[in-house]
Parts: sequence; C-alpha cells; structure tokens
Amino acid sequence: MTRDEMMAAVKAEMPERRWTHTLGVMATSIVLAERFGGDPERAERAAILHDVAKYWPTARMETIIREQRMPEELLRYDKELWHAPVGAFVAQRDYGIGDPEILDAIRYHTSGREGMTLMDKIVCLADYMEPGREFPGVAHIRELAEHSLEQALIAGFDSTIAYLLQQGKRIFPLTVAARNDLILRLREAEE
Repeated sequence: MTRDEMMAAVKAEMPERRWTHTLGVMATSIVLAERFGGDPERAERAAILHDVAKYWPTARMETIIREQRMPEELLRYDKELWHAPVGAFVAQRDYGIGDPEILDAIRYHTSGREGMTLMDKIVCLADYMEPGREFPGVAHIRELAEHSLEQALIAGFDSTIAYLLQQGKRIFPLTVAARNDLILRLREAEE
C-alpha cells in the first residue's frame, strides 16, 4: 500500500477534526525524528496509523481485544486506551505493516511503556504536542521537546496523570511505569 493510499484509507476512518490532528502528529513526528536521530519516514507511517481505530465502536474494539487475546486488563480501564492496541493490530492486518517498531509505537502511543524505544517516544510525544493540541501545560511540553524527548514525555505523562486524578479516574499502570522508567533513565544518564 502506498503512502497516499494509506492516508486516504485512514482518513475515511475518522471525522475531519481527527484527520487534522493526524496530519499534525505526522508533521510533528517527522520534526522529532529529525531532531533526535529517528527515521522520519517510519515515524510518519506510525503517525498516519496511530488513531486508525479511534472512532470504531466500542463493541468492535472489545471484540478484537478478546479475539486477539490482548491483555484483559485493558477492558478494566478507560475505553480511550483501547484504540491504540487495536490500531496496532489493524495496522498489521489491514495495512500490511510488519515493522515491529512501528506497530509498538502505535500500540503504546496513549499509555507509554517501560523501555520505550525512540520510535515509541517520538509518536507518543507528537500525539501530545502536535500544533492543534491545546491544554494546560502543552506549551511547556513543546519547550522541553526542543532538547529532550524524555523530559517532554515526563511532562506529558504528568499532565495526563494530573487530569485523571482531577477527574477521579483510574490511572493505567503502564503510564505510571513509563513515567517512572523515563525518570530512572534520566537519573542514570546524569550519574
């Protein structure tokens, strides 16, 4: 599947507003990849597909999670998390993506994970800070991203965790683990 065919197919899966977001994540992923030594083409491909399942019905996502034996834990947390692992499955099944780093970047773009790869960090951070995003703290995240993927991601995770706490929602353990792992790696690098 060509890039243009992929873009047209993904665009058909979402409302115009989300497609505009996807275009912003694509552009931001390229910038971050170039800035931090990643592969811009692969980062863009992951960004194109990162929200492919975002607007699928909940029941459709739940069916895939169960049929593909994804972690049952997902079903006990906010449905906003589901589109990422489902999207990775769809990227492989329907779009022919075989690159495990691209698939993982899609799979973990909402939650993060311990041991995030450069590709994981680029796509996750691009999703947080693309130009259309407006939330308290996003300007600070963008400033940090000028120099450090890790510091910017920690600020992003902090923002998500603070929001979930304020809303009285449960926090997905992988997000806490991702944040803690990034802090540990930064400390180790400083020593």
